[in-house]
Amino acid sequence: MPSEKINRTMLCDFYELTMGNGYFCKGYKDRITYFDVFFRSVPDGGGFAIAAGLEQIVDYIKDLHFDEEDIAYLRGRKIFSEDFLDYLKTFRFTGDIWAVPEGTPVFPREPLITVRAPAIEAQLIETYLLLSINHQSLIATKANRICRAAEGRTVLEFGSRRAQGADGAILGARAAYIGGCAGTACTISDQKYGVYAGGTMAHSWVQMFDSQYEAFKAYCECYPDNPTLLVDTYNTLKSGVPDAIRVFNEVLKPRGLTKCGIRLDSGDMAYLTQKARKMLDDAGWTDCKISVSNALDEYIIQDLLRQGAKIDMFGVGERLITARSEPVFGGVYKLAAVERADGTIEPKIKISENTAKITNPHFKKLYRFFGNDTGKAIADYLCVHDETVDDSKDLTIFDPEATWKEKTVYNFTAKELQVPVFKNGELVYDLPTLPEIKRYCAEQVDTLWDEVKRFDNPHTYYVDLSKKLWDIRYNLLKQKSE
Repeated sequence: MPSEKINRTMLCDFYELTMGNGYFCKGYKDRITYFDVFFRSVPDGGGFAIAAGLEQIVDYIKDLHFDEEDIAYLRGRKIFSEDFLDYLKTFRFTGDIWAVPEGTPVFPREPLITVRAPAIEAQLIETYLLLSINHQSLIATKANRICRAAEGRTVLEFGSRRAQGADGAILGARAAYIGGCAGTACTISDQKYGVYAGGTMAHSWVQMFDSQYEAFKAYCECYPDNPTLLVDTYNTLKSGVPDAIRVFNEVLKPRGLTKCGIRLDSGDMAYLTQKARKMLDDAGWTDCKISVSNALDEYIIQDLLRQGAKIDMFGVGERLITARSEPVFGGVYKLAAVERADGTIEPKIKISENTAKITNPHFKKLYRFFGNDTGKAIADYLCVHDETVDDSKDLTIFDPEATWKEKTVYNFTAKELQVPVFKNGELVYDLPTLPEIKRYCAEQVDTLWDEVKRFDNPHTYYVDLSKKLWDIRYNLLKQKSE
């Protein structure tokens, strides 16, 4: 079935529908619920993740509906009541959604998205919210690690052919751009999202001609403005780089053109790029850029640069687009509260013998505290929705995992992280452009201390609770365990 014909409302786990039917039959369909989207650990043991995927959620929520063929399919399963199926015929989202903007550095156990909606609506959207946040946050996080390893050098996403399906390639390129990549090899991501697409030649271009020299010359004649030649089809140093220099001299130099590049896709990158750089410089092509590809990741890039590799640009493929080292983000969607008929919000908690799975209850606010003396983020803070933070005074915050651990923050500015996205089912958020999201991401990552940004054994950035929320959580744990 072509993807454009899929009604994504039906892209849900089947139990969302069985629960929805049950809520309807038992009179719970109008009960207001509060759900949080959060994750429990940062991929690759990193210090933070990058939130991404909100724009696709907005498009999904705006188009929530059931077609006649969807209703017919559900009727054919013979487990749903006719009243419920009639209800689905006019189904739309009528609730509220708050979210952390895309590009925000985020940490375990804090709500990236909060949904307030009638039970059936809130339950039904769980799957799509999670798949969108989980996929794009995973790729944006991996891309940010890789781009930071490149230390300011250009990184391009080259992974479409190794991605898990079309959406994996297209939205993966979008997420990689948010994380810091300068562009992609995926043409449709440029067409659809404005993620700059680029590329030059494959080994097949070189093999197509009678000689490597003829292949290079033909390419430079077709694309004289900043051509990049793939120099390792045969022998990088004996023929690849010399043929490239010869063609640059014959085709570009007479036209007064100096922008050009070479690319290596195999071999000892540190050694070959050092030798190639000297050959190019000795020939007068000091502006020629050297790019490399071939199964790169943040650790390989880091090692290459430590070894003195002369590289201007990295093309990163499968290990980025699939987040191969840890390909699951692990975001979850958990009930935090229900609203009674009188408007009272009743907190809910999930308890587990695995303490990492115990949730933070209630309808909450999320703040980030920035030190006034440094501008750096010092802690995130969860409190109950009706609390406010007075950042003109010292504030005591509490570790959610300990009954004894607390600390005081001072000389700080508090910023509420979540923004309203939908109100009563209507979009109230002006979606930023993709370049705006990318710039915001870079700015926000820069507010993190270097210790938090380490690849290995990063400093733990704390997400602490207000005293009121800590007490609610503690009392619920005590009550439910008795």
